[in-house]
Amino acid sequence: MRVLITGAAGFLGSHLCDRLLSEGHQVIGMDNFITGSPDNLAHLAGDPNFLFIRHDVANFIFVPGQVDAVMHFASPASPNPASPFGYPNLPIQTMKAGALGTHNTLGVARAHGARYLLASTSEIYGDPEEHPQKETYWGHADPIGSRSVYDEAKRFAEALTMAYHRYHGLNTRIVRIFNTFGPRMRLDDGRVVPNFIQQALRQEPLTIYGDGSQTRSFCYVNDLIEGIYQLLLSDEHMPTNVGNPCETSILEFAQTINTMVGNPAGIVHKPALRLGDDPQRRRPDITRAKEILKWEPKISLEEGIRLTIPYFQQKLELAKS
Repeated sequence: MRVLITGAAGFLGSHLCDRLLSEGHQVIGMDNFITGSPDNLAHLAGDPNFLFIRHDVANFIFVPGQVDAVMHFASPASPNPASPFGYPNLPIQTMKAGALGTHNTLGVARAHGARYLLASTSEIYGDPEEHPQKETYWGHADPIGSRSVYDEAKRFAEALTMAYHRYHGLNTRIVRIFNTFGPRMRLDDGRVVPNFIQQALRQEPLTIYGDGSQTRSFCYVNDLIEGIYQLLLSDEHMPTNVGNPCETSILEFAQTINTMVGNPAGIVHKPALRLGDDPQRRRPDITRAKEILKWEPKISLEEGIRLTIPYFQQKLELAKS
């Protein structure tokens, strides 16, 4: 296939480019580098099966030649007011990527008769009252809270994707991505994995807000990309959770990082941040992915961390120089 991937220079988008190219597909990568990095695609320079277009998906998209599939991954990450690393809060750009970007990429898919895959998120479930979260759960999200620009952009994107499927007969798929980690995450991502690993490598105490009982379910990037690729090849049109159902408390996760890095500084607890829309529990029900895609994650949390630490070591060393 000849596949358009938006957000190609991002964490997930760049790994997706690699996977599709490894399967013999041609890839058109699109990014405006607002949060993605050219470094993530540098190794693809000169690959005859890879074409890069610098473009903002909020604007009209023109792609030369035939397109067989469109994968819309362009979006800044969820804003995190708790982050001490200051991940840039890009509220308007986030809404535009989810609304205008989805509309424009759906238009490309329709014009070319291509299959379409939307990268959605577990954030559409908000701070869930159902646990674990199934695709049938409608969510418990604050439409004007600190995370709302991301949550609502993705909820709108899902609604628009389903509208194109129902009313235009577009061949669509929706993946709801849960917490994912691995090489190529930004140092200032603001999420718990880069925050903890950086602190541990600097031999600093890991900062936990509250008692650390809040949970996340961490999936290593290679496992996630495999699930997404299988969804692209499938005929499933309804939203599908892809993530790791192994739930871990933030405290347990911090202890694991310190042990694996060899950080003697321990953990420091700070007062819990009273963010009303900060999810306290997060765990995917992946029954649909198991049944339809024959997929489930294979890489353990510890193995994923082991594979990720060298990347952050290298990035921190480069930042010093």
